Amino acid sequence: MLASPTSLSLNGRGLNSRFLLSNQPTPFLFPTTNSSRVSAYGKCKFRSLSLLFSVKNLNGNGFGVRASVQSSEEVAVDGGGGSVIMPQPYSVKIPVGDRHILVETGHIGRQTSGSVTVTDGETIVYTSVCLDDVPCEPTDFFPLSVNYQERFSAAGRTSGGFFKREGKTKDHEVLICRLIDRPLRPTMPKGFYHETQILSWVLSYDGLHSPDSLAITAAGIAVALSEVPMSKAVAGVRIGLVGDKYIVNPSTEEMENSELDLMLAGTDSAILMIEGYGNFLSEEKLLQAVEVGQDAVRTICNAVEALVKKCGKPKMLDSIKLPPSELYKHVEEIAGDELVKALQIRNKIPRRKALSCIEEKVLKILTEDGLVSNDTVLKSNAETIAEILEEEDEDEELIVDGEVDEGDVHIKPTPPKPTPLFSEVDVKLVFKEVTSKFLRRRIVEGGKRSDGRTPNAIRPINSRCGLLPRAHGSALFTRGETQSLAVVTLGDKQMAQRLDNLIGDGELKRFYLQYSFPPSCVGEVGRLGAPSRREIGHGMLAERSLEPILPSDVDFPYTIRVESTITESNGSSSMASVCGGCLALQDAGVPIKCSIAGIAMGMVLDTKEFGGDGTPLILSDITGSEDASGDMDFKVAGNEDGITAFQMDIKVGGITLPIMKEALVQARDGRKLILGEMMNCSPPPAKRLSKHAPLIHIMKVKPERLNLIIGSGGKKVRSIIEESGVEAIDTEDNGTVKIFAKDLSSLERSKAIISNLTMVPTIGDIYRNCEIKSITPYGAFVEIAPGREGLCHISELSSGWLAKAEDAFKVGDRIDVKLIEINDRGQLRLSHRALLPDTGPDNSSAEQPAGKITEDTLSSQKSPDKGSSKKVTASSKRSSEDVSVLPSKKFIRKLVSSSEDKPLTNKDKIKKSSNISVDSSSSKDESHLVSGEA
Repeated sequence: MLASPTSLSLNGRGLNSRFLLSNQPTPFLFPTTNSSRVSAYGKCKFRSLSLLFSVKNLNGNGFGVRASVQSSEEVAVDGGGGSVIMPQPYSVKIPVGDRHILVETGHIGRQTSGSVTVTDGETIVYTSVCLDDVPCEPTDFFPLSVNYQERFSAAGRTSGGFFKREGKTKDHEVLICRLIDRPLRPTMPKGFYHETQILSWVLSYDGLHSPDSLAITAAGIAVALSEVPMSKAVAGVRIGLVGDKYIVNPSTEEMENSELDLMLAGTDSAILMIEGYGNFLSEEKLLQAVEVGQDAVRTICNAVEALVKKCGKPKMLDSIKLPPSELYKHVEEIAGDELVKALQIRNKIPRRKALSCIEEKVLKILTEDGLVSNDTVLKSNAETIAEILEEEDEDEELIVDGEVDEGDVHIKPTPPKPTPLFSEVDVKLVFKEVTSKFLRRRIVEGGKRSDGRTPNAIRPINSRCGLLPRAHGSALFTRGETQSLAVVTLGDKQMAQRLDNLIGDGELKRFYLQYSFPPSCVGEVGRLGAPSRREIGHGMLAERSLEPILPSDVDFPYTIRVESTITESNGSSSMASVCGGCLALQDAGVPIKCSIAGIAMGMVLDTKEFGGDGTPLILSDITGSEDASGDMDFKVAGNEDGITAFQMDIKVGGITLPIMKEALVQARDGRKLILGEMMNCSPPPAKRLSKHAPLIHIMKVKPERLNLIIGSGGKKVRSIIEESGVEAIDTEDNGTVKIFAKDLSSLERSKAIISNLTMVPTIGDIYRNCEIKSITPYGAFVEIAPGREGLCHISELSSGWLAKAEDAFKVGDRIDVKLIEINDRGQLRLSHRALLPDTGPDNSSAEQPAGKITEDTLSSQKSPDKGSSKKVTASSKRSSEDVSVLPSKKFIRKLVSSSEDKPLTNKDKIKKSSNISVDSSSSKDESHLVSGEA
């Protein structure tokens, strides 16, 4: 309902009341000064004029210029220096689904042609519409540009990149720009050439109410309020399906459980655009969703019409410039027969060249030769030329050879070309429309299309897999003159696409499809650069079509990238990307759920004009010319049982549900035929992983043991990657570990290291043939498993007393150890002495010198190989050469007596307690030192 308070307070600065109402129309408002004259170029000196009027320039050619008039929604306020025009604020609440949206206009962006803010919950979208004052050159398309931007401040955050200012338009913003543009363009009248710009910003986002559907509605309302002569108001909604319930503009939480994501835009009487994705949705459910969305759009449009009557600006109907009506007749007379023959050419390039030659001929006749011209102008020109020639004959003088005439220069006049009645631009526009008319007539009357097919026939299909030997998966799909080269690349988590949006910058996409459309695919020369909006939109449509058939991350933990390069194009290249991408996924060994195919449907709405009975004619698998000249482009992807993605653009006033139902049924039959042809692919997909694809192994460990794999600052995981030679190791908080490797050997090495690092040792376990990694004054660190070490205290290295560990062992020696203790920090304490044979009470005596113990032990045992897994004593690691060079007993005693590693009391304690753990003070020192080593 419209809100319009009756109180009004005016002052020199503006309006104190937010809502104002003025029912009295005000005439043209001009400044009172004498300088309010209009220049010869048609531009008013004062920019306060905003209503269109026409003036004639010096040559008599008219062009439209915008000026302003105070309408019923504006109030004149005394600003001290003259009257100031202030637009009046309005607000209206419109029911949408189970809640209302608030539409406000007149209080933000008052200098625009039209601006609104639309609020849903705490999500606010602001949209403005502006027009250029002077029309541009006539073209065959409406000069409309749309820009949509999501401000990070709307969600209370900043950009995650280096530059904190919003910059290049992101892909999802480009997709929303297309959603805004596509339903508005068909409602714009032909012949309106004032460049129009729609700017939309998300000013606030609550995380629950999506701004994309609001942006469509806001743009439709802003254009309806502006001076653009749009035919009808446009609105947009999103439809979700949770269980069996259809929800209008569902929240983000509801969309998580929805089987359908449908964006619908239209007027109060027709559908203009639909785009959406489903989980193998049936045609019946899709039609029900469209019907629910159409009812919601109708409610919004009716409320908008009431708002436009209150505060809408006058439409610029005088700016519409259409080609002369008689020009259509002349073009048909000149090129009719040749157009009929040219449209029968089957191949695209020869047909395009033939039509181009006919167009040049028509242009030359109607613009250069002056076939159609003013008789008066021609007669006047002829008389002038005759008079000039007569005078020239009378004044002609003979000039002798070698002399130079110093008088007037004599120039023989040439008759000027007759002035053509039609401009070149008008001729081109009319020729395009006439060509489209002849194409429609051929299809409706003759029942044959340009390539000879019937309306429901599919072009010949050919497909191949395995073209690229080094790619993980590849396929070449050809349908008629449309061809897509699809390539699949498998990778690890680092290859995933990181998204930076209003929700956050941590979201990753494990599957994405990138579509490219080089100019060579249509036989043209063009510039290569960043992907266009069309390429981004087609790529997203193909991506969402294939997404439902992909396995889960648990079953197939790869990041999947699909590249679709269009190598030939004659219509429906996005649906060829769906078919080619499906085959490439199979060739890469991705275990997809089923095969997916896509098809593009067209339509001739009014068949009665072209010799039909008036029933709309649906076309299957349309070509480029049928897309350009037809009334609909309806793309549908899925399998025999359901639809995964769809997109429909209408180039007329809209279509109804019965027409859409017929198109969906015909599209299902076409998909079945295409899927059958895809089964005949030769050579067929490999359906196994390429030998060049990375290997992935998934392990589950206890979450509390992940720090053993990662290490301090990631040092441990980096060392594992370097030691084993794998590509990457990813860990998740739930204990999942993913190992990415190029070959099986490196994968097994890293798997063994991680298994040993995360194993849970038990006190009493015995580990054989373990390598000593390092020796310290208090003991030796022994590796019981790859990457897992424990401390064997100096008291546990030998059955006797040792002054230094180096006296009996060195780095690289291998010994057998037993796990005797695990402290509260998870550190392991090992013992080699516990596995030594009992040497008797004499050997354990405190008075026995260390040198004697070593010599006796070495003389009684032979040194085994390092690779042996048998039990050996510490002294048996010494070689026979070591025995021959042992110092004398006296020298050993001197070394022992001069040792200052530990006090004598501690030595005595160690010798007396050789069969038990060290005392409390030694344990504290061990824990501290082990932690420092780690």
